Amino acid sequence: MADLIEVRGLELLVFCGVLDEEQARRQPFEIDLDLELDLSAAGASDDLELTVNYGAVTDAVAIALRDERFFLLERMATRVADIVLGFERVDAVTVVARKLRPPLPHHVATTGVRIRRTR
Repeated sequence: MADLIEVRGLELLVFCGVLDEEQARRQPFEIDLDLELDLSAAGASDDLELTVNYGAVTDAVAIALRDERFFLLERMATRVADIVLGFERVDAVTVVARKLRPPLPHHVATTGVRIRRTR
């Protein structure tokens, strides 16, 4: 298994859902990312250029999700994976996207999807 950079609990407001109310206003989501890449060179050198800047990753995800609309969590998670795989050193990514206030008739803490994509 490759080394991992973990990002946990990225909270964003996103237009995502099939209901009219979910498309009328942004909904709160939480995103976790596992970026798979070789961290040995960065670990040996302490050089940011030899790893992935997770600040840049979270900025890219936040900007894209702010400007786009989705019906399905599956599509939103896939879009996030595509963004992360656009970073040169990332070999694979696991995306967990959770809707924090799902409009369900029963109480649940969250709903979500987990996907893994590779180059």
